[in-house]
Amino acid sequence: MFRKAIVRKPCPNLVAGITTADLGKPDYHRALLQHSLYVEALRQLDLEVIELEADNRFPDSVFVEDVAVCTNDLGVITRPGAASRRDEIGLIEDVIGSHFERVETIKDPATLEGGDVMMVGSTFYVGLSDRTNKLGISQFRSILEKYGYSVIRVPLGEILHLKTGVSYLEDNNLLVSDEMGDLDLFSSFNKILVPADESYAANCIWINGTVLIPAGFPVTKQKIKDAGYKIIELEMTEFEKLDGGLSCLSLRF
Repeated sequence: MFRKAIVRKPCPNLVAGITTADLGKPDYHRALLQHSLYVEALRQLDLEVIELEADNRFPDSVFVEDVAVCTNDLGVITRPGAASRRDEIGLIEDVIGSHFERVETIKDPATLEGGDVMMVGSTFYVGLSDRTNKLGISQFRSILEKYGYSVIRVPLGEILHLKTGVSYLEDNNLLVSDEMGDLDLFSSFNKILVPADESYAANCIWINGTVLIPAGFPVTKQKIKDAGYKIIELEMTEFEKLDGGLSCLSLRF
């Protein structure tokens, strides 16, 4: 069960964020509205939301998930693979330190972004990507093993982050994109397959029995409903333009 979430408001400079998408520039005011509805949904699910102020120095800082990983009893400060995001670490350190007695840090030259980290009970699946390197996964494993957790490395293809293509919905149910569905690493899960033309919907978040999903993906929505979950749909168009998904916008613990 999650009790808290950390989010950061979008800054006006959001329009200059990193992206590989070809969907046009995000509309800042629409992004603000979509973010506020996201925060409202978290509160609706009884989470205490710690809402951090926007920082115009960092266009991508709304994607707060990438700069830390939170377990029930440990906060890990990451080191983003995108060089322009590394100073965001300084924005999150005190916040994580105020909520966790135990805080660890990924060190240079390792890189690790939270979008590549998927928690499944006491096991963490970590994507080897352009943003997370082998040394980052090795350091992360060394940290987590001290606290009784295990780490499994996941090779990635073209997707940006692991959670771009796969989301754990608890109860051994895994929402998985067409690209990631055949990985042997995930053979023990009950897989809910996302069709190729709805691949963006592979990034959803489970919060205390309810699944937050991006609006506009009816096939995936029905599959999640058929699996027995309550659903909240949220417009994510402006964040999709920046390669961002639902999980990217919060740290949940």
